[in-house]
Amino acid sequence: MKLHFLGAAREVTGSCFLVEGLNVRFLVDCGMVQGGRTAAARNHEPFPFDPASIDFVLLTHAHIDHSGLLPKLTRAGFKGAIYATPATVDLLGVMLPDSAHIQESDAKRNAQRLRGKDALPPLYTLQDASDCLQQVRGIEYDREFAPRVGVRARFRDAGHILGSAIIEVWVTEYGYPTKLVFSGDLGQPARPILRDPTTIEDADILVIESTYGNRQHKDFSATEEEMIGIVEKTLFERGGNVIVPAFAVGRTQEILYHLHRLTCEGRLRQPKVFVDSPMATQATRITREHLELFDEQAKRLVGWHARGENLPYLSFTASAEESMALNRIRSGAIIISASGMCDAGRIRHHLRHNLPRRECSILFPGFQAQGTLGRRLIEGAERVRIFGEDIPVRAAIHSVDGLSAHADQKALLDWARGFVQPPAQTFVVHGELSAAQAFAELLQQQLGWQVTVPEYGHVLRWPDFLAVER
Repeated sequence: MKLHFLGAAREVTGSCFLVEGLNVRFLVDCGMVQGGRTAAARNHEPFPFDPASIDFVLLTHAHIDHSGLLPKLTRAGFKGAIYATPATVDLLGVMLPDSAHIQESDAKRNAQRLRGKDALPPLYTLQDASDCLQQVRGIEYDREFAPRVGVRARFRDAGHILGSAIIEVWVTEYGYPTKLVFSGDLGQPARPILRDPTTIEDADILVIESTYGNRQHKDFSATEEEMIGIVEKTLFERGGNVIVPAFAVGRTQEILYHLHRLTCEGRLRQPKVFVDSPMATQATRITREHLELFDEQAKRLVGWHARGENLPYLSFTASAEESMALNRIRSGAIIISASGMCDAGRIRHHLRHNLPRRECSILFPGFQAQGTLGRRLIEGAERVRIFGEDIPVRAAIHSVDGLSAHADQKALLDWARGFVQPPAQTFVVHGELSAAQAFAELLQQQLGWQVTVPEYGHVLRWPDFLAVER
């Protein structure tokens, strides 16, 4: 058997792993590269394998850096099933068409700007996304299934976003099964809304994320106080707006939960909250339809909401006209909009109108990848270009990592300690090089594991797992 690392290797996005057995070839994730000037070109490169030769795909969750190249894969000839949890299936029905719309819009805009010269075509179209969704199949958590003879798989709750999964997969060759575990993105335990990540007890090969592999999140009570302080000072003392760049799936719903709960508890004066993302609106509806995946604290808040007690003003904008109207609000608004890293979507319009204003604040609730506009802002850029304009940065910039949906270093290590039998080989992925290396060293020093931080294109040969080739 071979395991190819074709994405999220020494970087955070573009998750994609190819497993080759005697009579099977399958992918775990097929994600889009995000951030940086080369991202578009990289996403347009041909796959380093024949898509028609892939038997099936196992998907950890719906975020675009894990799922965003699936329509490209099907258009290039992949005919197999795409397996995911039911909640992920529902979210893909929103996210992949939205991604296709962005691809088509960006391609049209670039063609006009370049007058057709060297303009990239859309990565895929709305029709491609629709065709891709016909191949998606929902499998419940904890149910073992056989996507092909000689392969068994099971999704376990990862606690990252709605429907996110750790994947256990057994590949049998010559009568001997090899167990691979792909962590996907792990959530921070003891956090509201979703359940904690499931403990896995054994694996031959473990592929584990490391987004926050070199740092800890703040204590959550301190994070709450920080968020309250930002909102109160900006809205009610300085008379400005709070702009929140947030992923439409997962982060937006968690921020709404916190704003709702803090208002209900009387710890936050009733703010005016606007969610300016059609996809986030649909994702919030899907979230409410999957109450069975909520933890007990979140279920109690749903009941509180039903009684209508101390609710904040909340509005979901739909049309472009409603979105543009938000830019005429000079004070008192919390505007939550996508994309989470500020590289696309309506958030850029809100940044354009609010970044130059000293009374405003930009609140980043999670990780910002290298090369993104969000990363430049939290690193202290004094001016940024948005829609071809040079925009001064006068608003206060806040990064509140305690709201992240990713496990921090301690949580990652605690999850790894759950293995009763250590993996024979562990690969640390889905993190910038410094984070991945720091976490790999921690696994080696504290747990005594055999750990590798693979580069793009590395291939693991099993059972001779020491034979790692480029």
